Amino acid sequence: MISLTEFLMVAALLFGLGVAGMIINRKNIIVLLMSLELILLAVNTNFVAFSYFWNNTVGQIFVFFILTVAAAEAAIGLAILVVLYRKQGSIEVDVLDKLKG
Repeated sequence: MISLTEFLMVAALLFGLGVAGMIINRKNIIVLLMSLELILLAVNTNFVAFSYFWNNTVGQIFVFFILTVAAAEAAIGLAILVVLYRKQGSIEVDVLDKLKG
C-alpha cells in the first residue's frame, strides 16, 4: 500500500515542476497556463491523499471544485489567447505587456 508520504512527495514534485515552469519560461503564455495546471494538480493530489487517509470525503469534494475552476480557466484563457493571436499575431508575454492602459 502506498503511504501518505509517497503521495505528498509526488505532489511536491508536481508543485515544484509547476513553479519552475512559471519561473523559467516567462515568454510563452501557454506554458504558463500548463504550469498553473500542474500546481492545481499537486493541490488536488494532496486533497485526495489526505481525504483517503483520514477517511473523509471533504477533500474529494474540494477536488471537484478545483477541477471546475481549472477547466474554466483553461477554456477562457485559451479563448482569450486565440483572440489576442488573431489581433496581434503573437502570444508572447512581452508583446501582451503593451495592453496595459
